[in-house]
Amino acid sequence: MVKKYLVILILALCVQLCAQAQDFQRKIELTTFVPKGQWIMGSTVSYSEHNQKNYQFLIVDGIHADGYTFTVTPLLYYAFKDNLAAGAKFAYKRTLLKMDGITINVDEDNQFDINDLYQLKHTYGGMVVLRNYISLGNSRRFGLYCDMQLEIAGSQSKMVSGSGESVTGTYATSTDFNIGVAPGMVAFINNYTAVEVSVGVMGFNFSRTRQVTDQVYVGERSMSSANFRINIFSIGMGITFYL
Repeated sequence: MVKKYLVILILALCVQLCAQAQDFQRKIELTTFVPKGQWIMGSTVSYSEHNQKNYQFLIVDGIHADGYTFTVTPLLYYAFKDNLAAGAKFAYKRTLLKMDGITINVDEDNQFDINDLYQLKHTYGGMVVLRNYISLGNSRRFGLYCDMQLEIAGSQSKMVSGSGESVTGTYATSTDFNIGVAPGMVAFINNYTAVEVSVGVMGFNFSRTRQVTDQVYVGERSMSSANFRINIFSIGMGITFYL
């Protein structure tokens, strides 16, 4: 009998605790960070150069190379709901590499030389983006966002190596398909201008490449990959305008 009353008492206490938990309110206020009807436009531009003279790294000796990478990414979004926007990005990337000489030294019996290498690559693509904004408390200057991205891109490249009668060249085209998630942070400089920082977290990538060497040999390659980790090499910065 005592055990019976004890079980009833425990059940009553559980019901009481559940009732109190239902009445508990965290008082989290969702404020409007980007209102409905706002246009968001901007661009990210980056340029980098590299130059190596007699550079050495592990088994690589005597690198003589130079080149550059230029990237421009304009964007246009529309907020169809408070803190929720959709739009598109367009990207263009140009990469140039000139390599006068490089020696790969595995050991005394395995040494390879690569001379007179030239590669030029153009990459272009379009991306559909769905963005969700999250305010930091009641702040109207700082906020977080998360982009869900669907991208289709293509590239063309040509690579020439050798000199004189031993020149060989390869022309390649590729098609890329990417699905990813990129969270970020936005900070308003004034009422209409903001600075954004984003980083890739997870995504799925598929690529198919077709190449022709010396207009005779044809080869194809396909590759797919998925990642579920923070990619520190995909950090992007840009300026956007909220109109």
